[in-house]
Amino acid sequence: MNNNLSPTGFHHVGDCIRPPSEANSILLQATLGCSHSKCTFCGAYKNKRFTLKNKKYLESDLEFASNYCQHQDRVFVMDGDAFIMPMKNWKWLLDQIHEKLPWVKRTTCYANLKSIMLKTDEDLTYLHKNGLKAVFLGLESGHAQIRKDIKKGGTPEELIQHCKRLRKSGIKLVTIVLLGLGQIDLSLEHARETGKALSAIDPEAVSALSLMPLPNTPLGQAFEKGDFKIPDALGMISELRELVKYTELSRGAFRSVHASNYLSIDAKFPQDKPAVLKTLDKALDGNINLKPEWMRGL
Repeated sequence: MNNNLSPTGFHHVGDCIRPPSEANSILLQATLGCSHSKCTFCGAYKNKRFTLKNKKYLESDLEFASNYCQHQDRVFVMDGDAFIMPMKNWKWLLDQIHEKLPWVKRTTCYANLKSIMLKTDEDLTYLHKNGLKAVFLGLESGHAQIRKDIKKGGTPEELIQHCKRLRKSGIKLVTIVLLGLGQIDLSLEHARETGKALSAIDPEAVSALSLMPLPNTPLGQAFEKGDFKIPDALGMISELRELVKYTELSRGAFRSVHASNYLSIDAKFPQDKPAVLKTLDKALDGNINLKPEWMRGL
């Protein structure tokens, strides 16, 4: 493990990935890599073997943050699915944040389905009461076969069941879905089934991204060979429209503001849903310009 401090003064190993909304958060790297690391589309953390970091590095980072991050009231715990840490690690870390960073109002992290399944209802309630206020989940698809094909793990039924458990504890859920995973043939079916899963879970926020194949992934390699066919720009907009149509949120944000998308949406559901559908129809009719390929990115 590289023991050098990053330019920020924190002990960060390798590339550090966080949600856009956590740009101004204190970034604590409690784990390295991703415990799943099997998704066929994901090229992140390929150079890291999953492990829990030694507490001495976290103690040093917390000490640094206590002196130099007093104007930052959020903490984001990295890496890929830090939520999978055992409860003893979470209890220690949340206690340390409370003691050394008492001004912090919320702690968040990435999670996956397995990491939620491993937590009991009592664990989830404890985490929420002690500062873990939200998690970001790569839901990707609610389509059973597509989830199996991309090696996401878990069925749509398990996904819905355990995400509802998480939400019941009070922890807010931000879900990430990935347009294009159904290829051309299952594009709209992927969107419909994903919308239905989102409706059943009713998360606080949905963030839609568009698939951009990476060469260091099985999906990217299949794409290069012509064995994985992604919808074109209008096809992606049609898929996004179908996703919006089938997504019912009692009160939540729906966004497609990521750089990978052809059209940015930043809406509140349910009140903005009709307007979003009209906007997407205009885009499909050619009355709204889509982002050119050279402007898209991850």
